[in-house]
Amino acid sequence: MRVPASRLPSAPGFWRSPLRGPRFTSLLGLVLLVGLTVLFATGLLSYAAYNPGLDPVNDKTPDRGILGFYLFAWPTDPHWLYRLTQGVHVTLGLTLVPVLLAKLWSVVPRLFTLPPARSLAHALERVSLLLLVGGALFTFGTGVLNIQLDYVFPGSFYPLHFYGAWVFFAAFVAHAVLKVPVALRNLRALREERDDDLISPRPDPPTVSRRGALWVVGGGSLLMFATNAGRSFDGPLRETAVLSPHGGPEPGHGPGGFQINKTARYAGIDPAETSEDAWRLVLTGRTGTVRLGRARLLGMEQHSAALPIACVEGWSTSDQWWRGVRLRDLAALVGFEDDPPDVFVESLQRRGAFRSGALRANQVADPRSLLALSVNGEALSADHGHPARIIVPAAPGVLNTKWVARMTFGDR
Repeated sequence: MRVPASRLPSAPGFWRSPLRGPRFTSLLGLVLLVGLTVLFATGLLSYAAYNPGLDPVNDKTPDRGILGFYLFAWPTDPHWLYRLTQGVHVTLGLTLVPVLLAKLWSVVPRLFTLPPARSLAHALERVSLLLLVGGALFTFGTGVLNIQLDYVFPGSFYPLHFYGAWVFFAAFVAHAVLKVPVALRNLRALREERDDDLISPRPDPPTVSRRGALWVVGGGSLLMFATNAGRSFDGPLRETAVLSPHGGPEPGHGPGGFQINKTARYAGIDPAETSEDAWRLVLTGRTGTVRLGRARLLGMEQHSAALPIACVEGWSTSDQWWRGVRLRDLAALVGFEDDPPDVFVESLQRRGAFRSGALRANQVADPRSLLALSVNGEALSADHGHPARIIVPAAPGVLNTKWVARMTFGDR
């Protein structure tokens, strides 16, 4: 049965909403212009913080080529740097979801307009729009799934999200170059041109005004912010993050009553391997190999540092008081007294990603970088990394390796 042309999505009268219009779309577009630029920049910073130059250990995105032009040695100051940049990245991304969905809804008719290309400029706009829509759905979709700890990707999250973000942002820039001048004209216009392809020639009766629709979108963004942002803050605000896996009240009380990502049980840690008698830390470096038990480590000079844990999923803890042996002192035991190098850290962890990680020389040399043996005045619990864990200022949480078994200095 043949469908009448008037009932096809390409027909001018198919889309009947009276809310669509160039000014509505332009306002949403300008909000996204600012928000997505910040989102992309903080996403690139997050990738740099993983020290992907220390490959193949930290780099989950091989063959990035020219896309890694901006990478740099991630600093250790300020100590809350990653907590800030990743908190902004994740919270802003979730806050923009209602705006993005509203913007995509507002331009749906243009995806079906015929002919497909009226000119070269129009063809470029259509291609950028398709890449923009597909890239937005993919990048935001993988990001939200990662935040919710739903690792259902057909591969590693890092290359998928990284390459997807570049495709999306390239299309976004091309689209912005073409449409920002038009958007500004639309917002300055006293009234909308009735022949614009976003305005239905036969609109349905309105049930809400365009201003009301914008309030709905803004309210949705505010709701996303209010129910997710708290996991990046301390105190009562954390309990407002009801839509986040690591939101809500702290998971316990006392010195170890702060957030964790993976428990010892989930990571496959065998308690027999972490007992005082069995566990040994193996250090390898310029002068050979040294094995240290926990008692020996406790007998070395102990240092303290107040540092947070900040995770790629956007959650973070407040500053906790960690105490243990400086990483640079451990490097000195294997021949690096004056020039601590990069270090490769291996864990007893059996399940999950990042069973090992690498830190740059500047991170090893920082006096606040510790092999922590206790936190907030008590020995580490099993879930916080007993018998020893790494804690480094400004580093992503996955590089603060728990259940440390071996450290290799100067050999990636």
